[in-house]
Amino acid sequence: MPPKILVIVGPTASGKTRLAVELAHEWNGEVVSADSMQVYRRMDIGTAKPTAEEMDGIPHHMIDVADPGEDFSAARYVEMASACVDGILARGRLPIVAGGTGLYIDSLLSGRTFAAFSPDSPLRGELEAELARRGGAAMLEELARVDPETAARLHPNDHKRIVRALEVFRSTGRTISQHDRETRALPPRYDALTIGLTFRERADLWARIDRRGDPMARDGLEAEGRGLSSGLPRTCTAMQAIGYKEFVAAVDGQISWKEAEELVKLRSRQYAKRQLTWFRRREGTQWITWEKEPDFGTARRRSTEFIREAGLG
Repeated sequence: MPPKILVIVGPTASGKTRLAVELAHEWNGEVVSADSMQVYRRMDIGTAKPTAEEMDGIPHHMIDVADPGEDFSAARYVEMASACVDGILARGRLPIVAGGTGLYIDSLLSGRTFAAFSPDSPLRGELEAELARRGGAAMLEELARVDPETAARLHPNDHKRIVRALEVFRSTGRTISQHDRETRALPPRYDALTIGLTFRERADLWARIDRRGDPMARDGLEAEGRGLSSGLPRTCTAMQAIGYKEFVAAVDGQISWKEAEELVKLRSRQYAKRQLTWFRRREGTQWITWEKEPDFGTARRRSTEFIREAGLG
């Protein structure tokens, strides 16, 4: 039987970190972050990275594990996070995976493996040069001849995934679609009790996201963005994060600072919608629905019931 762990999911600003910390105190747990941007060092304010006070003495893993210039991937997350989870289990404690990056969470729980690749491999360079010469549409047509299933899901402008799919086929002789089917056939790596957090009214979530955005801007997101943008290419993964992309545009004079603040709020709300859509597909999730504001006392009691019934405690 796969080992049992606790997972807390939900949209941005829904209270995942606080509930994870409270349950970690109650159930001898440690938190494993599942946030694709909190992995980066020096990106604290824009990613709403938990402070030492918010962690409240609970060990947190998968935070500050990469430099902003690195191309951090789901494959690397699974490799590193599974080692964290296994270490927590070996210490006789409860792993609590908490975050809003659905792909990272699903890949970790399933034990999904990813076809090996190196971002600086000669083949990657050759494919990128070929893409620049031939264009996305032509490369997608080539992909459709060898992997029509993957090609049907991609747009000609999705250059990164087109190159990746062709790279996998040319280097292994197997398609990404085939690899994914084989991976899905494997038993899950962990038996997860999943708790989801949401709001009854979307307007209350939007208001909470907006309130988070205001102090973020005041507390130095502008300075944080300036510091990062001075030493990083605009195209790197970290600089595409909500909050940084908009403020870098303001640094470059493309938009005003006020426009940047409003864009951060808008894109955060759009991201929250996508997160909810993703997590609602997961069967068996125990949803806790907030009213105007989170009620962590009630959430802690309900979560305790779920944990006991699942045999985690």
